Amino acid sequence: MVAGQAALAEIERGAEEILVKAELIEKLETGRPLRIKAGFDPTAPDLHLGHTVLINKLKQFQDLGHEILFLIGDFTGMIGDPTGKNVTRKPLTPEQVKENAKSYQEQVFKILDPEKTTVVFNSEWMNKLSSADMIRLASNHTVARMLERDDFQKRYSGGQAIAIHEFLYPLIQGYDSVVLDADVELGGTDQKFNLLMGRELQKAYGKPQQSILTMPILEGLDGVQKMSKSLNNYIGVNDSANEMFGKIMSVSDELMWRYFELLSFRPLDEIAEFKSQIDNGGNPRDIKFKLAQELISRFHSEQAATDAQNDFINRFSKNAIPDDMPEVELTDGGEGIVLANILKDAGLVSSTSEAHRMVKQGAVKIDGERVGDSRQILQSGFMAVMQVGKRKFARIKIQ
Repeated sequence: MVAGQAALAEIERGAEEILVKAELIEKLETGRPLRIKAGFDPTAPDLHLGHTVLINKLKQFQDLGHEILFLIGDFTGMIGDPTGKNVTRKPLTPEQVKENAKSYQEQVFKILDPEKTTVVFNSEWMNKLSSADMIRLASNHTVARMLERDDFQKRYSGGQAIAIHEFLYPLIQGYDSVVLDADVELGGTDQKFNLLMGRELQKAYGKPQQSILTMPILEGLDGVQKMSKSLNNYIGVNDSANEMFGKIMSVSDELMWRYFELLSFRPLDEIAEFKSQIDNGGNPRDIKFKLAQELISRFHSEQAATDAQNDFINRFSKNAIPDDMPEVELTDGGEGIVLANILKDAGLVSSTSEAHRMVKQGAVKIDGERVGDSRQILQSGFMAVMQVGKRKFARIKIQ
């Protein structure tokens, strides 16, 4: 069991807020393993690195000798977390929840030690609650307090519907802490209301109150908006090693430090040394290599990370063209084909407007030569390798 200031520094690393910090310190000073809870609703089958920020913090607690309670909200998943939503969320079916939960466990154990992690499902106790039990649970909170929640308040004042079952969500999440006797609960900054509910309900049920630790929301590859599949700015846990490496290398030098803080397990003094190297004229690319190596080793293997780095160097640093790429054959109707349409039909861009924009930005090459006119017409007999950005290639043939 790691204790003292060293343990506290590791716990505080990257954290947004600790409530109440003095209580957490008291718990740590007891020297007993604390029960650390984090809940995840299996709303999607695949995780991205934004999801792992919280799991990484669980790993840090685990390495300090504490007991990890990885709660899969199979019951709450069928309600739908209303946090941050401006409409009632569609509940998942039991079949979807079961399949997603299985996928979650496979992915999180790439980070957590399965032998030292207790996986629990809140359906285990929620399915046993009677109607009277649910009424008693709901009696511990008021509608007025629920409407203090920012997302509920905005929907209410805007005349948007709030279903009664959505009020049950934070109550059930809080009740999970009662059942599990959680000493600490972790969550994103957007979960603060739900986490505080756990403290309130533990007090109402005559139990010691949990401490709360919130983690920030990780920015995506654009460095602005939160990492999200819908925004296509994500790095997926199940991405291939090469794809993951390329995405990590595409982040800005400034965002790299944010990723080191929230995704890396390297000691803080080692990361400080990296910053010193950059300040003294070092190449940020070399430090980014270290981040990519660490993350890919975690989700794949050290060999996969080495191979991905070599592939990256061969492909981009040496301006080499990859051997493995899609081959696209297009038919010329007699008048030729506009380059923007070729890029779209080859799947290198999503639309002709994106094609025009990428050419204007200098991101399109034909056989390694930068293209300046997206409206140029290519005729039958044309054969070349087209490249968009750093990672998209296609071998084009026009008949």
